Amino acid sequence: MPPPIDIVVRSLSCRSTRGQLTLGSLQFPCALGRTGRLHRKAEGDGGSPVGAWQLRAVFYRADQARRPHIGTRGITIRPIRPDDGWCDARGDRNYNRAVKRPYPASNETLWREDRLYDLIVVLDHNERPRKQGGGSAIFMHVARAGYTPTEGCVALSVDHLRRVLAALRRGSRLRIAA
Repeated sequence: MPPPIDIVVRSLSCRSTRGQLTLGSLQFPCALGRTGRLHRKAEGDGGSPVGAWQLRAVFYRADQARRPHIGTRGITIRPIRPDDGWCDARGDRNYNRAVKRPYPASNETLWREDRLYDLIVVLDHNERPRKQGGGSAIFMHVARAGYTPTEGCVALSVDHLRRVLAALRRGSRLRIAA
């Protein structure tokens, strides 16, 4: 089995909201958080967290896009449903976890009209141990036109995101470089 290849995200400065994603010989522009890269991530700070993150799951809008091809096994792939959400409420028992909407605490809608979440890769940032207020819903997802900043995620064009998923190997991680 070939060794894993990390997906590496670099930018020119810590505060830069745009970066370059590299996976083997593939290189693509990407958007980062509105406050750039951060070593200490906190809920609502708008930064993309520096570190190496496992790819946990891939969600996609089946009504908008075809099921993505992934170059390895072991990653869950499932369609997004209209009632899917992600809890971002500090103190809630489901903080930084998938939830079903309507949900009584603050949560992010995964079924979005702006198409940014037509394809989402869930990362294990702040998963184990899960720290309340340590940042939630850190994904790789589809970029806005012009690669405008995210709220802390890494975003690529849908075609580039599909190419990255197809090139994955078992154990590959997303590494946001310091």
